[in-house]
Amino acid sequence: MASTSQGENGRNGVRSTLNAAVEVIGLAKDACLGIPPAQVAFGIAGALLTMIRDSLANQQAFVDLGLACARVCKSLHWGLKGRQLGDLSPSVLEAIEELTTTLAGIQREIVVLGKRNAAYQAFHANGDKDKIARWNRELDRIRQIFSVRSILAFEKSPPQIKLEINNNMLLTDEHLKIMAGPEDAIGPGQSTQDSGSLGESPPPPPRVCFGRDELLEEIVELAENLEPVALIGAGGIGKTSIALAVLHHDRVKDRFGDNRRFIRCDQFPASYLHFLARISQVIGAGVENPEDLTPLRPLLSSREMILFLDNAEFILDPQGKDSRKIYTVVEELSRFKNICLWITSRITTVPPHCKRTVVPRLSAESACDIFYAIHTNGGRSDIINELVRQLDFHALSITLLATTAAQNVWDHNRLAREWDVSQVQVLRTHPNESLAATIELSLGSPTFRQLIPSSGSHPIEVPPTKFQRLAASPTFSKFIPSPILCKLDPSPIPRRIPPSARELLEVVAFFPQGIDEKNLDWLFPTTPNRKNIFDKFCMLSLTHRNNGFITMLAPIRDYLCPPNPESCPLLCATKDRYFSRLSVHLDPDEPGFREAEWIKSEDVNVEHLLDVFTSIYPSAWEVWDVCHHFVDHLYWHKPRHTLLGPKIEGLPDDHRSKAECLFRLSKLFGLVGNHAEQKQLLIHTLTLEREKGDGVGVAQTLLFLCDVNRILGLYAEGIKQAEEALKIYKRRRKTIDQAQCLNQLAWLLLEDKQLNAAENAASRAIDLEKGQEFHLCESHGVLGVVCHRRGEKEKALEHLQTALQIASRFNWQNALFWIHYCMAELFSSKGESGTANTHIQQAKSHTVGNTYNLGLAMELQARVWFQQHRLEDARTEGLAALEIYERLGESKDAGECRELLQKIEQVN
Repeated sequence: MASTSQGENGRNGVRSTLNAAVEVIGLAKDACLGIPPAQVAFGIAGALLTMIRDSLANQQAFVDLGLACARVCKSLHWGLKGRQLGDLSPSVLEAIEELTTTLAGIQREIVVLGKRNAAYQAFHANGDKDKIARWNRELDRIRQIFSVRSILAFEKSPPQIKLEINNNMLLTDEHLKIMAGPEDAIGPGQSTQDSGSLGESPPPPPRVCFGRDELLEEIVELAENLEPVALIGAGGIGKTSIALAVLHHDRVKDRFGDNRRFIRCDQFPASYLHFLARISQVIGAGVENPEDLTPLRPLLSSREMILFLDNAEFILDPQGKDSRKIYTVVEELSRFKNICLWITSRITTVPPHCKRTVVPRLSAESACDIFYAIHTNGGRSDIINELVRQLDFHALSITLLATTAAQNVWDHNRLAREWDVSQVQVLRTHPNESLAATIELSLGSPTFRQLIPSSGSHPIEVPPTKFQRLAASPTFSKFIPSPILCKLDPSPIPRRIPPSARELLEVVAFFPQGIDEKNLDWLFPTTPNRKNIFDKFCMLSLTHRNNGFITMLAPIRDYLCPPNPESCPLLCATKDRYFSRLSVHLDPDEPGFREAEWIKSEDVNVEHLLDVFTSIYPSAWEVWDVCHHFVDHLYWHKPRHTLLGPKIEGLPDDHRSKAECLFRLSKLFGLVGNHAEQKQLLIHTLTLEREKGDGVGVAQTLLFLCDVNRILGLYAEGIKQAEEALKIYKRRRKTIDQAQCLNQLAWLLLEDKQLNAAENAASRAIDLEKGQEFHLCESHGVLGVVCHRRGEKEKALEHLQTALQIASRFNWQNALFWIHYCMAELFSSKGESGTANTHIQQAKSHTVGNTYNLGLAMELQARVWFQQHRLEDARTEGLAALEIYERLGESKDAGECRELLQKIEQVN
């Protein structure tokens, strides 16, 4: 009962406070008859506070938001006393416009959420703490603009006078205190400099600074030499911890004593005068509100000093209002011979004399050390190793993860489950202490906000000005007098704008590899200044360059990645571009084959794209058709297993794309050496093709099935299948396909020791292959091996060299492997071991991720070295080949390799 009563009293107190704030904002609005933009701002603020009071008063986060709204209105009221619209500078009008837009945006989002939940009461603040914290930060930033006397005075303002309002009431100090809340703004007549002792000591050092010993040593040495340095890196990478560790390092303390200064640039408004005032205060100059650096120079030049400007992106952002003047001051500080100036910043815009040091990610060991220093229960485990790897060894993210786990008393298994479900949401310990808050600071920077809107235009209807949009809204019009509405001219003038710069970041975040920098024009053709925009992303440390890609740290990527890819028009446009690029028929004899080699560098991105969209559209044949094209790209240019394999096999048999996808997947399995699985996939494909009655599909499947049987030593079965496929192609008069069948038949007959029949089949194939270089290359390869088996080595060499010339011209990796492999066998049998070794090395260079082929080359190398009596080398190479065969389940090859190893041991 007592608890209930206390809760009710608390709610009544909150409601009373918000009632007073609503009343005062209404009075302030009525007082601004000569300033229509301010009336709009006050009207919207009153409506927002009323909504919070009536619906959300029991949600503490929203109460704080209401008080923040009241504080910013109080600061605006102070600045507007005694002024008319003509007295206001363009910068203040712009700030009022920004406040209006911000308040309207907050109210609009709350209205949408309220409608979604049928009542505002159902909107739970706890689920949107990051969003509320962002709103609070935005309001506080605007409040600081209105609170600074040097800005609001508009350089030359008349003396402050009390403004009469309706019925001659005054805005009393009691009302203003209600509006101000616990953190009052700087009002007229107040100094921007707090009273206090001369000079300030730096904050205490971090308890630990894992994994930074080498960097700290390097930085301390630079500090001892008074070298100016800028530590650059993404938010949360550990720049501030490094700075404080340096300031408290014994050698730095010995060198600079009490003249170690630390300025947090995010804790005062980013104005020229505030920056100068803060320098004066921190160094103990005693100069109140200096207008430039002149009165501070005597003290600055009188002693050796180390001065850290932490989070300097807040004052050095090139698009900031006073950034040029602030930059000039910082640049001068960097040139003082007795001052060691250090900067930590997310942006790369620093004075030219500063040595730029990019703060790297932690090592895996150090990242784990951070976690275990906070979360002490459970000991060390592989689960944590994997989690910190997924977090890209990002210091802040690991700290938040460990803190969340410790506060909730989660063991490692529970933490892993929570991470799998919510990821970024786990990295939150307080509304203002979260990964989201850190990233949003960068997204709120002036440079980011002023980027030219980017690509992929989709229509968005908006009025030409912000005030027109607000005036046209029925939600707010009742708070704005009709004369003001007329002045604002709410007639909407629709125009088309492209997506925001944030959408570009969402596209980068979606792809695991990021965006290939060479593809910016192709991916975003309608984006103006696209290269400049991505340069700015890197400058802000939101992205970084890595091996030709513009990518992100994993925590930033997880935060910015759109949860629903379909809701991001720019991502959908990007998907369509990739799908069009993939949907081409690959044939080594046709133009465009080499252009498809782009897949080598972007296979991970494309695989992820298809994995996501096959999950969204599990039955859409269009997506699965693109999927089989992707598998074909891998087959020709980057043979490897794909995570799409289980999805393909899991498709219903009646799905129109399953047979084609299975067939392409089986080819890929063959190239990576998994022939038993390849055969099973082909048998399944053959069944589906026979059921469809597709003769060409049947013949194509038989053709590859007979090749698998050749590799598995099932020659009779393979010959039968090759002959059946040949009959189908003959009936359909497909000459090139007949030649391909004859080549496969020749290989089978060769392995079955029917050399004359093999030569006959390959020769017939050559007669059908005019202009078909790929198949011609294969026919000469078969004839080379046939001649070699007969002992006709010169003739064999002639055929193999012809095949090599063709394959080299087109850079066919798999063909080049087999030709060099056969030539190595040929020269080895002739006793020319040196030449054989050369061809073996060439063969290895063309395995292109084909592990089975690599095993074959290693085994052949072991045999050649055994012939040369290089027994230890032969043994090492043979063991490596055996390991590959056993891993792939190639029992026949593994048995032959063991026999070779036994011979080597016997000789030893």
